[in-house]
Amino acid sequence: MEQELSPTESLKLIETMIGQAKSSFSRMSIYFLMWGVLLLAAMVTTYLMRDTGGSWAHGAAWGIAGVLGGIASPIIGFRQGKKEHVANPMDRVLGWIWGAFVITMLLMMFSFTGSGRNPGAAITLLTAMPTFLTGQVMRFKPLIFGGLLFWVAGVIMFFSGNDTVIVSVYCISMVFGYIVPGILLKRQEDGLRTA
Repeated sequence: MEQELSPTESLKLIETMIGQAKSSFSRMSIYFLMWGVLLLAAMVTTYLMRDTGGSWAHGAAWGIAGVLGGIASPIIGFRQGKKEHVANPMDRVLGWIWGAFVITMLLMMFSFTGSGRNPGAAITLLTAMPTFLTGQVMRFKPLIFGGLLFWVAGVIMFFSGNDTVIVSVYCISMVFGYIVPGILLKRQEDGLRTA
């Protein structure tokens, strides 16, 4: 039989749930920081190596970044899961959003590269969706802005034939779409720990 909560108990329950959600969401800072740095490094490395090696050199930096991030992400998630025994429903929603993104991104990468096309602009456009949705779910404006920035960057990358413009736009979108929001989320996380 369900027990009715008093108004005070209801408010306390709501405050607890909000605190858990904020704590849970701020744990995402490490992913945005890590992936932002890895992908930024991959783009800069690829640009600097554009006149050396063969076609393998162009994908090597991206492959290394993907493998490093792909190994680190589940390890970090496992460790965080052991520390935080409480999962809220929004954690699962965000997990599904990012899981669907990774599957779609991998399919796009193989499809584009298999047909001899560069997937960069399309993946940048695709990156906008989970970033924007995560920002909306978290009610975190820097990620909402980051998602919008990835959409704009992807369109510019599609229509620009200039490598320097493409690299610059991508790097700017990575800094302001992932790294800056990651830093701001980290500050929020540190603030919650001290509160």
